[in-house]
Amino acid sequence: MNLKEFFDKKPVRIIRKVFVYGFALFGLGVFGAWAVYELGLTNNRGLVDKNNRYLASISEDSKTVSQDSTVVFNTENYVKLLTLGKLYPHNAKLIIDGLRNSKNDKQVTQMIRACEMYLQNDENYKNLVAKGNSVYGSASVKDNNKNAIEWMNTIEWQALKASIIKDSAAINKAARITGVEPRMIVGCLVGEQIRLFNSKREMFKKYLGPVKVLSVQSQFSFGVNGIKDFTARMVEDHLKDKTSPFYMGEKYEHILDYNGAVNDSIRIKRLVNYQDHTYSYIYTGCIIHQTRNQWKRAGFDISNRPDILFTLFNVGFAASNPSADPQCGGSHITVGDKVYTFGVIGFDFYFSGELADYFPYWENRFLD
Repeated sequence: MNLKEFFDKKPVRIIRKVFVYGFALFGLGVFGAWAVYELGLTNNRGLVDKNNRYLASISEDSKTVSQDSTVVFNTENYVKLLTLGKLYPHNAKLIIDGLRNSKNDKQVTQMIRACEMYLQNDENYKNLVAKGNSVYGSASVKDNNKNAIEWMNTIEWQALKASIIKDSAAINKAARITGVEPRMIVGCLVGEQIRLFNSKREMFKKYLGPVKVLSVQSQFSFGVNGIKDFTARMVEDHLKDKTSPFYMGEKYEHILDYNGAVNDSIRIKRLVNYQDHTYSYIYTGCIIHQTRNQWKRAGFDISNRPDILFTLFNVGFAASNPSADPQCGGSHITVGDKVYTFGVIGFDFYFSGELADYFPYWENRFLD
């Protein structure tokens, strides 16, 4: 059988046609795919998200929400954050952390509403928010600027805040040097300065109020924190004495070294420096750190009791007797028509959140 006869057989002809037509169809398919691709017919044009209108309204919030914190943190936002904290604490924490890190108060409403996009059918959330608004919404704010801590509404405190801010660099520097949270140092400063403002009201009216400067003591007690000369000497001795219960460690042994001879007048000159109060703050940080070490070595860690540390700063090393039941107190300070103790004044400031931008809370109050 020759080749022609073989291809003329019916089965072979069928196979040949199938191959030819199949190849043609394959070519047509390739061409069609190329045409579809080139014409852009495969592009996914996407769908409009069902929440598009809601998303747009959130974006519009950035144009309408006031920068004024009294508007941003209105009652409704407080209630919503409180409700999220109860039902979805993870989301509430993220919103609060995001607000703190960005320091942009305008975003709080948008952040809450973005979360609420997924809670539109959550009846539990909506009911709790409605109840919260009904309870708190009827209350009116009498004075947006009024502080719940009464002495912080005085003109003395407003002037003192401005004075402390001027010294923020020196305070933070002393905090790093002594390993003590800056707010602890400021707590002692606030107690001492409020006491002086109260006892020298006429001087405050003439000098301290208008020019916003800290009062520097130069008799009996010295510097902005009123440190006694013998207390300063004890601080220096504790830094070097490894056997002392007040010892802070080798890292701190030389932070108050002198260049040359040492005498009381040089020490006092350090503290009574009207231009630079850094040494006053370093001695203050050392007193706080050393006192805390004494109590910790005695088995009573008062690291988380700033009220006790402020009290002990005020009463001095001699009155620091570690015990299981420490008492907050110290000098009595009259502000307005109320009497406070030194320890409470420092405590009030420490936990008030005032000046937190300048003196943030550390994760640990002491660096050991």
